[in-house]
Amino acid sequence: ERRVVRIVTPGTLTDAALMDDKTDNRLLALSFAQGTLGMAWLSLASGEFVLSEAPAEALGSELERLRPAEILIADHAKPTLLEGLRVPLKVLPAWQFDVPSAVTRLCRHFGTQDLVGFGVEGLKPALGAAGALLDYARTTQGTQLAHLDTLRVERVSQYLQMDAATRRNLELTETLRGETSPTLFSCLDQCRTSMGSRLLRHWLHHPLRDTAAIRARLEAVEALLPLHTALHRTLSPVADIERIAARLALRTARPRDLSALRDSLMLLPALPPLLAHARSPLLHTLVAQLPEVARVATQLAAAIAPEPASLVRDGGVMADGFDAELDELRALQADASAFLLDFETRERLRSGIPTLKVGFNAVHGFYIELGKAQAERVPEDYRRRQTLKNAERYITPELKAFEDKALSAKDRALSREKLLYDTLLEALAPALPDLRLAAHAVAGLDVLAAFAHQAEAQGYVKPSLHDRSGLDIRGGRHPVVEAQIEHFIANDTVFTAARQFLLITGPNMGGKSTYMRQTALLTLMAHCGSFVPAQSASFGLVDRIFTRIGASDDLAGGRSTFMVEMTETANILHNATERSLVLMDEIGRGTSTFDGLSIAWAVIEHISNPKILGAKTLFATHYHELTELDGTISGVNNYCIAVKEQGDDIVFLRKIVKGGADKSYGIQVAKLAGVPE
Repeated sequence: ERRVVRIVTPGTLTDAALMDDKTDNRLLALSFAQGTLGMAWLSLASGEFVLSEAPAEALGSELERLRPAEILIADHAKPTLLEGLRVPLKVLPAWQFDVPSAVTRLCRHFGTQDLVGFGVEGLKPALGAAGALLDYARTTQGTQLAHLDTLRVERVSQYLQMDAATRRNLELTETLRGETSPTLFSCLDQCRTSMGSRLLRHWLHHPLRDTAAIRARLEAVEALLPLHTALHRTLSPVADIERIAARLALRTARPRDLSALRDSLMLLPALPPLLAHARSPLLHTLVAQLPEVARVATQLAAAIAPEPASLVRDGGVMADGFDAELDELRALQADASAFLLDFETRERLRSGIPTLKVGFNAVHGFYIELGKAQAERVPEDYRRRQTLKNAERYITPELKAFEDKALSAKDRALSREKLLYDTLLEALAPALPDLRLAAHAVAGLDVLAAFAHQAEAQGYVKPSLHDRSGLDIRGGRHPVVEAQIEHFIANDTVFTAARQFLLITGPNMGGKSTYMRQTALLTLMAHCGSFVPAQSASFGLVDRIFTRIGASDDLAGGRSTFMVEMTETANILHNATERSLVLMDEIGRGTSTFDGLSIAWAVIEHISNPKILGAKTLFATHYHELTELDGTISGVNNYCIAVKEQGDDIVFLRKIVKGGADKSYGIQVAKLAGVPE
């Protein structure tokens, strides 16, 4: 039967050749109801299926966090924000997002009476999105999605929150120019497997707020400091088990996927002995998640050839000795040359014609060729098959019987091999949960070993965590910038109850933005469970990081540079808390001096007031009048970037010191930039 067996869309890719190994390919469905944004996303290549809800106005930051490859949305709800996105948008009928029918479809898929066990109660918009998502994925793949065996709920309270502007400004996985490096991800990605790199990317966009979970990661990194080299050596040859398992579930796995899976599974038994004495509960938990996959490895070793062909249709995929019938058919093909040589020798003796030859061509098959001069000496059982200019070609009953058997052997062998391969894929289906567990464990070990590698190589230290709201970084360094230059100047950042607002002045190009981003990145790294580039570091748990850095406009949205700046400032003032870390760079610069100074002054008063916000804030400015607030407003402290003047020239010392600057050195910076005298 001729039919469409699969529809390929940007969000449902599973073919390794079409995907980035280090990036998750997510299909996202959105549903809106009474100011609530319901989200469901899945990665067919990994089997991840997640639900979440957020305020509708958080759509921009959620899209920046998830980076979907394709978005599904109902035809009656299409926010203007989606119109400017460079992401394929699939508009579906509204009935596909109906919550009761979505619950029914999800229960049928998971084989459960209800969804209570998944903890999804109350998430109505997200459930509607999940139903539409499941239907779309199943339709495009043309099969049941066996590897989607669980539904995970993501709560906002689990992670340190960052809006879209913050994720961009901190250059976590992409630079402001849209390049993949240098970023925090490219700096920390010492992972040896694709699974580890994808998990690292996820961790960087989802820093934890659970102190116990963060400490467990830090202890694991510490335990791996003497072991990371050996662990990475073991993990280096491991293939992408996660994506291979997904292709197994979708019946699209190729022979070399299975050989890579076999070789990878045979390496996993070396991990438990390697980590047996590591003093880390998390490492032992991950090792315990490595299931007993010896049976699967043995099954694949017996079934798949050591070096299989790329495609089943090419043959040479199943191992010799796996199937007697296949071996017999292969033997027929392999023994053809020996048979023909023997047959030719016997026919020369029988006919007495020493020039007799046995040959083959694709049109006429096997033949016996004799010159025209020997035509009278042809035995009686020879039958003429073809006449040439100087020769005659014949066939005998014995050669005809062998021809029928040999020519059909290849086709029958390929057919048998395809049947055996499909049967093997079916037989491996029960092992999919174990394979996903193994992939999760390997990825976790890989990321923790990468953290340990970076800590040892770059001199990172283990941060401490506490429940207070302070922050104390001594000798902190920017992890990305220090990798790009020869000598990086370290700086301290200290927030206490009496010092919650640091007002930073100094010249352009002096390092204010680097210093501010450095503080945010070290905070984020600590919440991810990574060691940090500093002499010592202590962090109180942070709930959100906000940044207002850089100048940009939104011409398509009709917003000027100043309007974008004020919109982002308003977002901070409305959503920051005393547990937040706020970075603000040159607020008010896009308007007149008096207006800008007034706005900046008011923002400082608002944020620094513990009865309103009291957030930990780094505030860079060129309005030197603001330095008067030190001593006037509680918690506000002046700091500046040190410079050294040499005649008309200046030298940036890149050091943060107590006190305020009285000049911005704009003329000198313009001269450095090459502005004509």
